[in-house]
Amino acid sequence: MTTTSAVPQDSPADTLSTWRHVLDRYVYTVMDVHDITLVDTTPTLRYRGRLRMPSEKAYDWLFQQLQTLHFVPLFRKEGDWHVIILRRGTLPRAKQRVWLAGILFVLTVLSVFFAGLNQTEGHTWGEMLVNAAFFAVPLLTILVAHEMGHYLVGRFYGTEMSLPYFIPAPIFLFGTMGAVINMVAPPKNRRQWLHIAAAGPLAGLFFAVPFTLAGLALSPVKPLPPHGYILEGNSILYLALKYLVFGRRLPADGMDVFLHPMAWAGWGGLLVTMLNLIPAAQLDGGHVARALLGARGGQWLTYGIIVVLLLMTFLWSGWAVWALIIFFFSRFQVAPLDDITEPTGWDKLLAGFMLILFILLFTPRPIVFVP
Repeated sequence: MTTTSAVPQDSPADTLSTWRHVLDRYVYTVMDVHDITLVDTTPTLRYRGRLRMPSEKAYDWLFQQLQTLHFVPLFRKEGDWHVIILRRGTLPRAKQRVWLAGILFVLTVLSVFFAGLNQTEGHTWGEMLVNAAFFAVPLLTILVAHEMGHYLVGRFYGTEMSLPYFIPAPIFLFGTMGAVINMVAPPKNRRQWLHIAAAGPLAGLFFAVPFTLAGLALSPVKPLPPHGYILEGNSILYLALKYLVFGRRLPADGMDVFLHPMAWAGWGGLLVTMLNLIPAAQLDGGHVARALLGARGGQWLTYGIIVVLLLMTFLWSGWAVWALIIFFFSRFQVAPLDDITEPTGWDKLLAGFMLILFILLFTPRPIVFVP
């Protein structure tokens, strides 16, 4: 999961009027200006008109010219008009709290290992430790891959991002509640935003699928007990993986696969990826939707998702919690620096692929308790 911060940071400096002639000259190079609004107290200059060149090219050129003057350009749309907003200040830099990220990661490793111990069986401590490792190592690999996918693609594009902060949760089923990366400054445009958001789930899934397959191959198929057990939920992809390994649909006829710790970790990775791909708010799927649909489209989709999740609480009560989480994060409105440049056809294909992945991974009842 990634979060974004508002930008840019205002910095105390001269009034806009001092730089007005220089700023006007730069903006007139990329835009046929219709009107200008000056807010000297902010300080902000707002130009409305129509760009004279492709927005991505215009933004790159203007950003480069304004760096030495310590102004940050923002590109927006108002109906048919293009708007350029110039703010005095610089983009914030990420303060890499390596010590905090390291401590949280170590605690998360211990927490996940502890969760693995609680869920594994063994005749000796050595056997239990091995089984816990079969759970902890794959799950942590999936989570680290997910977060590093965001981080590395973000850094490739020059977006200021924090290190991933993992969240230990010893009492939680998997021993962790995932991790958070903060985009200290927004991505340059919607294209880059989409790529950064998609990179995490794709990287995590790259490891989750083979771990699930390997774990299923180590898992026995046995009769279900008469009562007092937990069933992991099924998605289309998970059902397909089980069919690939066992050659039949499970559970069926009172039989089911009893998950090896590695399979349990792989299934957990699939579930985490699915939850992150929910197309709403600050979740990865929400960022993809916002990048593709724009601010209004992304916001309306978020509201629709909240309603759907509330309606689905009759299947699994946990959807109510997710609806509340999404509602809370939906209040934080963010935008890329250049909100005019739209995703290309290839970007739209990527967004469509992420939607297909979400459908394949969607698990209506993630956990089923059979009394």
